[in-house]
Amino acid sequence: YRLSARLDGHSYATCAGHLQDLLCQECSPYAAHLYDAEDPSTPVRTIPGLCQDYCMQVWQNCRSILRLLSEDRELIALENNKAKLCRYLSLEDTDYCFPHLLANQNLNQNLGLVTADAEGCLQLCLMEVANGLRNPVAMVHANDGTHRFFIAEQVGLVWTYLPDGSRLEKPFLNISEAVLTSPWEGDERGFLGIVFHPKFKFNGKVYVYYSVEVGYEEIIRISEFRISPADMNTLDHGSERIILEIEEPASNHNGGELLFGDDEYLYIFTGDGGMAGDPFGTFGNAQNKSTLLGKVLRIDVNNNDYGPLYRIPPDNPFISDPTARPEVYAYGVRNMWRCSFDRGEPDTKEGRGRLFCGDVGQNKYEEIDIVEKGKNYGWRAREGFSCYDKKLCANSSMDDVLPIYAYPHKMGKSVTGGYVYRGCEFPNLNGLYIFGDFMSGRLMSLKEDHATGEWQYSEICMGTGQTCMFPGLINNYYQYIISFAEDEAGELYFMSTGVPSATAPNGVVYKVVDTSRRAPPGKCRVEPLPVRVKSKRIPFVPKEKFIMKTPTTHARLQTTTEAPRGGRRDPETPTTAAPSGRTPKPRKGGEKGGQRKKKKPRNGAVRLMEKGRRGRGRGRVEVYINGEWGTVCDDGWSLPAATVVCHQLGFPYVVRATKKAEFGEGTSLRILLDDVQCSGQERTLLECSHADVGTHNCSHEEDAGVVCSREEVPDW
Repeated sequence: YRLSARLDGHSYATCAGHLQDLLCQECSPYAAHLYDAEDPSTPVRTIPGLCQDYCMQVWQNCRSILRLLSEDRELIALENNKAKLCRYLSLEDTDYCFPHLLANQNLNQNLGLVTADAEGCLQLCLMEVANGLRNPVAMVHANDGTHRFFIAEQVGLVWTYLPDGSRLEKPFLNISEAVLTSPWEGDERGFLGIVFHPKFKFNGKVYVYYSVEVGYEEIIRISEFRISPADMNTLDHGSERIILEIEEPASNHNGGELLFGDDEYLYIFTGDGGMAGDPFGTFGNAQNKSTLLGKVLRIDVNNNDYGPLYRIPPDNPFISDPTARPEVYAYGVRNMWRCSFDRGEPDTKEGRGRLFCGDVGQNKYEEIDIVEKGKNYGWRAREGFSCYDKKLCANSSMDDVLPIYAYPHKMGKSVTGGYVYRGCEFPNLNGLYIFGDFMSGRLMSLKEDHATGEWQYSEICMGTGQTCMFPGLINNYYQYIISFAEDEAGELYFMSTGVPSATAPNGVVYKVVDTSRRAPPGKCRVEPLPVRVKSKRIPFVPKEKFIMKTPTTHARLQTTTEAPRGGRRDPETPTTAAPSGRTPKPRKGGEKGGQRKKKKPRNGAVRLMEKGRRGRGRGRVEVYINGEWGTVCDDGWSLPAATVVCHQLGFPYVVRATKKAEFGEGTSLRILLDDVQCSGQERTLLECSHADVGTHNCSHEEDAGVVCSREEVPDW
């Protein structure tokens, strides 16, 4: 109205309609095309791209309105030259020029929907934003207005990325010397989670979740760090305070997610402790509320500079249950890998605060849950919608919550939870829960039917044909989907790798892009607060390429769909680089506040020792019996006995049974077992036939050992 008021009576009657039409194109579903907003190498147009016949019509009668719409000097200079002006305002892609695009049936038949191919697969595109990362397990933002993002590698480094895409040479955090992981493909231990305090801008606090070895024990550690007073892009490494430690009975199922809710409490997601079938105790760790494993925990770390490192929120559901740990918020989970809070519908905030999680399955199903306070999510009684432990599943007192979605292992074997899209740039994606599978590389989505409350599944594939043929976009990605992320503006990303090893620099971060409809130019513009940079900037150089010809309709993967060479090859489910089932070692427990009370191993527990240190899949076998560790004599030592040890430690395959103290003599220990005869099906060496404990005719020159593997290895 302000602009039309500047027209005289004749001009108003002739040109007000054109003026309104051109102004309204900023809100068109195709505004990004009309204004060339997709090409970062060209300036955004001030007037939408016009079809030649329409441009000539406007020029003939209403060229004066162009001055009202644009301050582009070059355009104004061409005002009196019809041919040059209309060439200047034209679009190379004539399918999208205004107003013909309004009548283009091919463009408008799916308006309001994400474009789907003939098989119903939602076609999206990607933008590469970071590369060369070693198993990128998490990407977070500080929510401080700077729009930086921070990417964590499994080895224990966190890098700062600036809004222009450059990375700082100095790490935000480097605790790689403390983090327990290995180069094995499929090792799930390591740096697993990071989250900024919701008041980070004021208190500078960051929380991390990582694996560490203390003595001979593997534990989960949740620590607090503070920002360095000298550099806003670096944490003060000397500020670490251990908030919570939990002993891991095995090397797999470590959980790893940390989140803050709208209530400003810290949510911690732990695995069930590992091994197949949660074998700990009568009903497993996940159903045992007196342990912190297999749980969603909620603690209060606010105002903890003095007094306890954390407090229990007063409305935690089991705070008055003397048999339960007060930290427990929900239970019955196997190994939730990647969870997220819904930001809510942008205008109404409907759905805000819902907590979505992907819970990795055993041998049949993967599931997506909405986690609520005090609820039981069924493991080990149930896997997906199916009964796993039939006796426990039939227990009417279980009262477990079913997932909103579960899929069988023919679709994928290790779910990676994602996010409900609530960003600004791609309106058609609003409300779509987007997630993936680590092993199969599938990208998937769920959309809630508000009438029925059910969630409708759609697969996501990479755009075919011209869908992704825009500058900076690609239509392929590496298979092993490790994690998803949101930036400060709510846009969606995921991280994947072609080699699932904590030391392989093959990880890439992708931004999800929907070219079927973009927000009007300028609507989603952000103005990051300035960042004081003291470290060298490393410019981002994209390496991935658009694939012109995709081999199949569902062209989604850049690499083979074979399982990783060293993944989780046990009977439970294939392993992943970061998410799902990891590899065992019998211990249990969990203590808080860094004052960890050491618990005795169970009778029959085993460990491997090599050159005075804990062995990583190979070493001298030591067994714990009646309160002491001791060695095993190699009389009768065979491959079935070695198989029992390897399975106890979570390795699905045995390479060799070694003799004659190949990994050194355990001279400081007694020889506890001799004449061990196993079938290979026993759960511990104590279940095998053996001489009386402590009875033997051996010396330490006959100490037995094993070489285990996570992959099937040809005979040596």
